[in-house]
Amino acid sequence: MVQKVIRIGTRDSELALWQAHTVQKKLNDLGYKTEIIAVKSQGDILLDKPLYELGITGIFTKTLDIAMINGQVDIAVHSMKDVPTALPIGIIQAAVLERANTLDILVHKGNLDFLEGNGTIATGSLRRQAQWLHKYPNHNVVDLRGNVNTRMQKLNESDWSGAVFAAAGLERINLKPTDFIDLDWMIPAPAQGAMVIVAMQNDDFCKEAVAKLNHKETEICTQIERQFLKTLEGGCTAPIGALAKINNNEIHFVGNLFSIDGKEKLEIEKTISLDNWTDFGKDCANEILEKGGAALMKTIKESLKK
Repeated sequence: MVQKVIRIGTRDSELALWQAHTVQKKLNDLGYKTEIIAVKSQGDILLDKPLYELGITGIFTKTLDIAMINGQVDIAVHSMKDVPTALPIGIIQAAVLERANTLDILVHKGNLDFLEGNGTIATGSLRRQAQWLHKYPNHNVVDLRGNVNTRMQKLNESDWSGAVFAAAGLERINLKPTDFIDLDWMIPAPAQGAMVIVAMQNDDFCKEAVAKLNHKETEICTQIERQFLKTLEGGCTAPIGALAKINNNEIHFVGNLFSIDGKEKLEIEKTISLDNWTDFGKDCANEILEKGGAALMKTIKESLKK
């Protein structure tokens, strides 16, 4: 029997390719044959059904979702925080790799005096913006988009005081500079620092292969965080932070929801037994919703429509 070559789909940024090559090596070490296929965005791909009927949403994952459904690739590797909580029909979460650094960091230009006064901070994340403005209401936050290389270049060429990045992304491609500080007060995005592999639901060979890479502790923690996000109906853009950690036989969770301007903050912090984690994220989100979160989410959604 000829063993199937597992075609690994990825975006073509340096970080995405690093992640794909990491998965490739792990599969190769297990004896599987693999091939990496970098998929560029294609606006002219034809499908039998409209994208919304297939449940395809995520801005960073859409192209790879289509490539999988069209049979161009077998699996796809993503930064898990970029993946919508509802996967397209026919695509499943096949494995979550062991988590890296969950922290956000501030990359600055060697002088932190601005923290005491007025500064300009760059980020494309509403979550980072809201948490920063909550702590530093006198600061100005400007938009920053692109892959990590592009964002770092824009920071270097700007007059901004600094920019916020996920530590894990910079560490993975050795782009973390010397001028940075850990933002240990900032609650990360749900599943930040984790990589996820998705596969087609009907592809037993790939599902079985990829399942060998799954890290159970990371899977549990990220599922709690994404359950919290999904229950709040935040998608990937609302100012929602969530972090679950397992210590011995307990899970400690902290989650929050902010107004976009950072003035309003709702937070929950709880510890439960590891045996009772199944609905933990959902229960925490429902508490937030009952304490004003439902009204705040409505306001956020209305402002994002404008």
